[in-house]
Amino acid sequence: MGTPDFAVASLQRLLNAGCAVVAAVTAPDRPSGRGLQLTPSPVKKAAQAAGLPVLQPEKLRNPEFLEQLASYQPDLFVVVAFRMLPELVWAMPRIGTFNLHGSLLPQYRGAAPINWAIINGETETGVTTFFIEKEIDTGQMIFQDHELIRPDDTAGILHDRLMERGADLVLKTVQAIEAGEYPRTPQPAATDLKAAPKLSRETTQINWNQPARVVRNFVRGLSPYPTAWTLINDKFFKIYAVSVANEAPDFVGEPGIAYADPHKKKIMVRAADEWLCVDELQAEGKRRMSAEEFLRGNKL
Repeated sequence: MGTPDFAVASLQRLLNAGCAVVAAVTAPDRPSGRGLQLTPSPVKKAAQAAGLPVLQPEKLRNPEFLEQLASYQPDLFVVVAFRMLPELVWAMPRIGTFNLHGSLLPQYRGAAPINWAIINGETETGVTTFFIEKEIDTGQMIFQDHELIRPDDTAGILHDRLMERGADLVLKTVQAIEAGEYPRTPQPAATDLKAAPKLSRETTQINWNQPARVVRNFVRGLSPYPTAWTLINDKFFKIYAVSVANEAPDFVGEPGIAYADPHKKKIMVRAADEWLCVDELQAEGKRRMSAEEFLRGNKL
């Protein structure tokens, strides 16, 4: 059960290893692109290429879907980047249902663990497989694998590494369950848990009153999606990359003030403690480009 590319790697790893995958469950086709043509999910495309039946329920409690699901007499459900399952689904398989989560649980429970780990300046994260229970992301853990967060990692770069590491962990988990030799470890109780809630337009606006280090982590934790944004001269800009300015303007400026150097090479914005260069941005109605490209045809 999964929808985006992050789930495709796990599906393909299971298929390549000869695991008996009998069907795939994914989101319904959605309108996409300028023509708003119905587009299948990445998991649907991969499943169809492998000759698997594909189930695409609008509602997971739909009686016809549940009947079809039960007809496979499933031993195990594997969930990677899907939606929250009702109990009558996750409790259906003989062994149970496990999920792959993009963090070292119990930290960063929620919808956006990769983004929030970078935003919060973490230096390590990982992937966890665990059995689904009633409370989201709280079930007994099976395996974990660690991954370093590098200083220049964006959410997109880290996503791709965790996708592959997670696919390996999914295969390891399935093979251990098949052999009947796998742990079921309760998640440790902790009082300093960091959450990973779903990101929205309201929570992705840059706060330039914060230190430059915090702003930079925020930007790279949201790049390339859903992308940090800011207003410059009351105009909306997506900001994909920032870096500490080597040569700053000769005035301090209030946090949030933007400055384009006379040579039209750099755009700088003042954070709480120092200037940051906006390296990549996108104005409304335009494509993503470097600051130098933008300044060739636009003024601040």
